[in-house]
Amino acid sequence: MSLDIRIDHDSSSTPPFEQLRLQILELVRRGELLAGARLPTVRALAADLGLAANTVARTYRELEESGAIETRGRQGSFIAAAGDTTRLHAQRAAMDYVRTLRDLGIDDAQALHLVEQALRATGA
Repeated sequence: MSLDIRIDHDSSSTPPFEQLRLQILELVRRGELLAGARLPTVRALAADLGLAANTVARTYRELEESGAIETRGRQGSFIAAAGDTTRLHAQRAAMDYVRTLRDLGIDDAQALHLVEQALRATGA
């Protein structure tokens, strides 16, 4: 999984772990990271961003302490469920749908077209 995150390594005012924490929270707020989405491993994200693994680990710990993410042992770290359970179930269904279609080789444009057809067929 690739996250759209940029770290300003020259910033003296905001440490890298805080930049990372704030950007992950922003991706959640914008709906780009949904409840249940798996985050990259500490080592993978550190390598992608040019950070020390301890920096990413600190960020994940702080996000977990605030309830933004949950760690499931060897399974990894995931965006935590928050708020409306109906929305949570809908997000999980959407993620399952996308995984299924990707496993079938369906691209994003085709997937969206299929959703639009289903919505029209059910009168939505």
